[in-house]
Amino acid sequence: MSTSIRLKRFGSKKRPYYRLVVTDSRAARDSRTIEEVGYYHPVEAEGQQVSLKEERIKEWIAKGAQPSPTVKRLLNKHQITLERTQE
Repeated sequence: MSTSIRLKRFGSKKRPYYRLVVTDSRAARDSRTIEEVGYYHPVEAEGQQVSLKEERIKEWIAKGAQPSPTVKRLLNKHQITLERTQE
């Protein structure tokens, strides 16, 4: 099973918020997830927009999970490296 780290949408019309989730890459956007690793509130105040579980994200990336382009941008913005370990 290939996994991906992507956004899962919640909220009401024109007031979205997202959870960063690890899920099967073939599953639908709002379907069942494996694990939640953070959240993203694009319309909130600047300091409360993003919360990330860095250790869990790094573990999933080391296991082979692929972040979506938007998640990759959020991780780069918060200086989380996307390196894989060679075992």
